[in-house]
Amino acid sequence: MGILKKSVSSQPNRSAITIIAEGNKFSGDMSVVGKMHIDGIFEGKINSLDHISIGKSGSVNGSIKAKQLIVSGVLEGEVVCDELHIEKGGKVRATVLSKVMSIDPAGCFLGERKLHEKSSLQVISPPEASGVDAIDTLPDKITLKVNK
Repeated sequence: MGILKKSVSSQPNRSAITIIAEGNKFSGDMSVVGKMHIDGIFEGKINSLDHISIGKSGSVNGSIKAKQLIVSGVLEGEVVCDELHIEKGGKVRATVLSKVMSIDPAGCFLGERKLHEKSSLQVISPPEASGVDAIDTLPDKITLKVNK
């Protein structure tokens, strides 16, 4: 069991982290100012101008709009973000609209990634290979970027 400490500051541009702890369940529409971390269960909509992380025990079912989203737990629904990172053990089953999407080799993505109509997709991958040799040359991590 950990202790959560929050420092109080008179600086107006500092923000706290909103935490949904393991064992807690929230539902509804949420707008968040500052970072958010989810280790519990959330159902509904989350709108944030900052970063959201879903921990290993976290589960989100609904839609998320954020600057950056890091998933180590489970996410189902719709995602709109600048960057989506699916880490080891993370499972995303969603329709995703993101500029950058990276998936750890032990991460899972099942769904559709949509791009802006005027964007072109650049895949960062190893040099071209053919046939069975291509499987042996797969990178440890795949990153997809959108060029404007």
